[in-house]
Amino acid sequence: MARRLNAELWDKMHYLFRDYNDRMVHVELHYDFRIDIDVLKTVITCFFEKAPVLHSSFTDNKIHPYWTVEDYHINDILTVKEVEEAELDKEINDFLVQYIPTDSRIQMKIAVFFCGEKSVLCVVENHMCMDGGDLKYFMKSLCKNYTDYAENKISPVELRTGTRSYEAVYEDFTAAERKMAKGLYKNINTRDNHAFPLTPDNIEDKSFIARRKLSAETFDKIRAVGKTRGATVNEMLLTAYFYSVYELNVFSPDEGFSISCAIDLRRHITDNSDQGVTNQTAWMQCKVPKKGKDIFETLDYVIHTSNQFKQDRFMGLHGLPLLSLGYKIMPHAASEEIIKVGYANPLMAMSNIGILEADKLALCSHEPTDGFMSGAVKYKPYVLLSATSMRKEITLSMCVRGNDRDKEIVEHFFDLMEKSIGLLIGEE
Repeated sequence: MARRLNAELWDKMHYLFRDYNDRMVHVELHYDFRIDIDVLKTVITCFFEKAPVLHSSFTDNKIHPYWTVEDYHINDILTVKEVEEAELDKEINDFLVQYIPTDSRIQMKIAVFFCGEKSVLCVVENHMCMDGGDLKYFMKSLCKNYTDYAENKISPVELRTGTRSYEAVYEDFTAAERKMAKGLYKNINTRDNHAFPLTPDNIEDKSFIARRKLSAETFDKIRAVGKTRGATVNEMLLTAYFYSVYELNVFSPDEGFSISCAIDLRRHITDNSDQGVTNQTAWMQCKVPKKGKDIFETLDYVIHTSNQFKQDRFMGLHGLPLLSLGYKIMPHAASEEIIKVGYANPLMAMSNIGILEADKLALCSHEPTDGFMSGAVKYKPYVLLSATSMRKEITLSMCVRGNDRDKEIVEHFFDLMEKSIGLLIGEE
């Protein structure tokens, strides 16, 4: 009989999100040498054996969905291609915007594009298997194991295994805190109908990834100005996001709206060494009442609403018990319909995935020369702004299923983001 794995809470939720996005997470890393494909194949194979969910197909049987562990071949996972420089960007983008069906035998695809003596390592994986936090861990582990195996022939098996359950977030609470946290049935995020101004959905729309890079000097200024004003880098970027949406002139300056920010629930977990790769991400809904007289008043609004969440001992855990109960007491198909009624999927969101540590992503002493990570391709009218940094250079990205006009709108939004950040750091 085929081996089955439990479909965990966040697996089911990201499956539900199929109505809102393609559920793929994307990684792109550039190196100044040619990756050893035989070594990489060995590491990938070992990692897939350590994390069987990555070579499993998802079955929605309408009652209790589950994963079935499947046989696979390394060629199902890894693509290797020699590419001319003029074609490199297109090859990368075509690979990154692909969609992996849930019933596929594998849930992660990897590509290495060789361009002369350089390599580009690209990864696409199903968000049902792991979020950005664990994908960062996976990539660092892959790079470390590649180096250890290539240089010292150490078996590449150093990858966490264990539970994928969402309930790990409760393990470090006291008994009283655990009781309180598991009683937080109310979802504190509310519906907001303010949407990013993309064109109407069209059957001919295609997925694309738009990106904009900010210099290390700009990052230093963002952090320095934020420190003087009591704001984190995340709050500074979120403020620029709010202000830039106002500058698109789709909302009145006196009109308030919200942007939801991803929260890494590992903040509640002291030691996750006994966990497998999984999802532990929720959302906090940041609201501003109006644009404000200038961008610094917008920043004050962002800091105020952000601080309200930070003061909550159970930040990000509200509504989890209700989701869990919904999935437990009803057949899966019925649970999905009920959850859709009560769940407020954010029309505008931001995920600050954080720092991509170049030294920990090195392959045999070759640190990546460039790279970024991005969240799922959103279906209109939903949008997600992702942010990562490497050597203090920030990459902003937005993955959209749209058309050429939508690309123009997103590029204009990035122009406004740069202008808004310039206002914050005194360059405009």
